[in-house]
Amino acid sequence: MTAAAPRIVSLLASGTEIVDALGLGECLVGISHECDHPPHLLDRPRVSRPRFDPEGLSSGEIDAAVRQAMVEHGSVYEIDGAVLEGLDPDIILTQAVCEVCAVPTGGVREVLGARGIGAEVVSLDAHTIEDILASLTQVARAAGHPGVARDAGGSLRSRLDAVRAAVGDADPPRVLGIEWFDPPFAPGHWVPEMIELAGGRNLAGESGRPSREVSWWEIGDLDPDALLLMPCGYGLEAARRDADAHAERLGKVAPRAVAEGRAWAVDASSYFNRSGPRFVTGVEILAGLLHPDRLPAPDPEVAAVWSPPA
Repeated sequence: MTAAAPRIVSLLASGTEIVDALGLGECLVGISHECDHPPHLLDRPRVSRPRFDPEGLSSGEIDAAVRQAMVEHGSVYEIDGAVLEGLDPDIILTQAVCEVCAVPTGGVREVLGARGIGAEVVSLDAHTIEDILASLTQVARAAGHPGVARDAGGSLRSRLDAVRAAVGDADPPRVLGIEWFDPPFAPGHWVPEMIELAGGRNLAGESGRPSREVSWWEIGDLDPDALLLMPCGYGLEAARRDADAHAERLGKVAPRAVAEGRAWAVDASSYFNRSGPRFVTGVEILAGLLHPDRLPAPDPEVAAVWSPPA
């Protein structure tokens, strides 16, 4: 990058991963509290922080804390305005899709106005797979390097095409994804599309729409062929622990899937919840779970069979 390269602050994890995928890491001068990938960009100053510490809380306790933060502050996160001002950014990456998932665009604009920061706000508001891919072009154009999105996006599309070719004529198992346990949520946005692309038939949640709170009663009669345990923001081990805490409910919702070893906990935070380039790896992971005769089984560090604790 040249000396005139833009100074980018990313206030969402997927934004940081997009910057890296585009080869613009040298432009990145600040990141959010939640950014955890790629490792070589994590030395940047952290510009945001959550209003409560989720460590050690159950999913029900986290849900209650989120709701309280929204009532009291209108946001789950806060921006360190002094740090942001000191970074002197040209571009700030944010989002308006989910106020719970990352710092929302409105909050960023308030801080910029209060501090007199003249940065361009680029809101990455993906709801579908095509939106995620379009975000690469959006960031590349804002950074003044529109051409770099072509190769990065083309590589991701090629990998998706390879999965389609592998599972296209396979019998699709009926898949129930659960994105939160207390209360239960059915996945939305791009995740139902991921399930379909991976050769499954999604049973709950609508593509392009927000994740939806459901009741255990509502999903109790679906009897899926496969159960995908993917609590939002959780890595594999955290997902397994939370599933164990709700084992009785899950066993009743998907008795066949659990009994047949087709209930899986996954690293949802890295590969399913984020609107960044690693969603393609998530599709590959899921296709390997649903169709092990056609695609390699995923690494056990990112997806594993779940069964109720003895």
